[in-house]
Amino acid sequence: MRRLRDLLTTRGRAFVAAGVTLVVCGIGLGFEDLTRVGVLLVALPLLSGLLIRRHDLRFSLERTAVPGRIQVDEQSLVTLGIENAGAAASPLLMAEEQLDYALGDRPRFVVPRLRRGDRQEVHYSVRSHVRGRHRLGPLGIRLRDPFGLSTRVAAISGSSEVLVLPRIVPLGGGQPAGSGVGAEGAIPHMVALHGEDDVSIRSYRDGDDLRRIHWPATAKTGELMVRQEDRPARRRAAVVLDSRTRGHHGSGSSGSFEWAVTACASVAVHLLDQGYAVHLVCDETAEDGRATTALELDPLLDVLAMAETGPDDRFADVLHAAHPVTSSGGLVLAVVTELDEELARRVASLRQPGGTALAIVLDPGGFTPSRRRPSPTGDEIACVPVLRGAGWSVAVVGAGDGIASVWDVLSGSTRRVGVA
Repeated sequence: MRRLRDLLTTRGRAFVAAGVTLVVCGIGLGFEDLTRVGVLLVALPLLSGLLIRRHDLRFSLERTAVPGRIQVDEQSLVTLGIENAGAAASPLLMAEEQLDYALGDRPRFVVPRLRRGDRQEVHYSVRSHVRGRHRLGPLGIRLRDPFGLSTRVAAISGSSEVLVLPRIVPLGGGQPAGSGVGAEGAIPHMVALHGEDDVSIRSYRDGDDLRRIHWPATAKTGELMVRQEDRPARRRAAVVLDSRTRGHHGSGSSGSFEWAVTACASVAVHLLDQGYAVHLVCDETAEDGRATTALELDPLLDVLAMAETGPDDRFADVLHAAHPVTSSGGLVLAVVTELDEELARRVASLRQPGGTALAIVLDPGGFTPSRRRPSPTGDEIACVPVLRGAGWSVAVVGAGDGIASVWDVLSGSTRRVGVA
């Protein structure tokens, strides 16, 4: 009975119900014509259901999304290539693409009759207000008989994905003034340990400085070999993200965690443009060991696209993973929520003597709809004095603060209350 209900439309079920009623009444009252009409009403939906079952609904599907990586609120154009892989021509079909809810309404379209081997292309666009990896497909198809009495539903297997990256806010040309190890114009004293020397060996050429002869390679090859010029060391920056569920407030794009992810992405992109080697330290990179590796732009944004809040105790692992990165100096940026004194001291210890450390502290009240403060300060947040006392520049922000303006303050372009 369940398969019968799935096979028949509402109209078809109404025909069957009416037909059964007429058959019973016709037999009970002795009206043969009424019985014949009832049998016809029952037979029509069943026959139409059998007829649409004979169609060979075999299709091959190719789906491409261009671009496959988009930022929040950007559009991606999806192309569906549907080819009839059956032995006979396909009937007229209604199709509906299955999408993750974040990508919007499911596109519906008509697939015309296709002869064997024929191909039809359909285009639609998607956009998302939510970052992450979102699924496209499978494609559902629906076949109905001409009278609308029965239906057949099938799905063409196969799906693809669109990766939605966090929004990137342009931060202008400002950058924090630095001094000491890893700062502007300084060569880190642990360059060799971190693999940033690019020393290669080549054959000696006339005019080469004899002081650059590489004697071990010369002894091995039997001819004079010299060192290539070393690549200049890159300034190092560590971006630390606090993902504790308890510390973040609000939901969706207006929540504190989305603000933090957007801030990390925007600052990381800005620092990469300034020539920094950027380390992203968060739950995801601490877990897979990539925290100690300087990430290029695409892998870094991929990690932030999939970043999620997690248990509070995982932040201790994040700080543990950050120490090897920050121990050689350089710039440290921490985007954190309210910290207790112990965690605040552990975060403060990431700054090395003479290094530059910046902290963006998300004000819990600033992201709670019931008690948002329009101009948050650090007076009520216990971790702010600890960080400032350790030489950090601190900005306390709420939902109404723009990332660009906060960065201008931290980079020294402007000053306002709540930042020191």
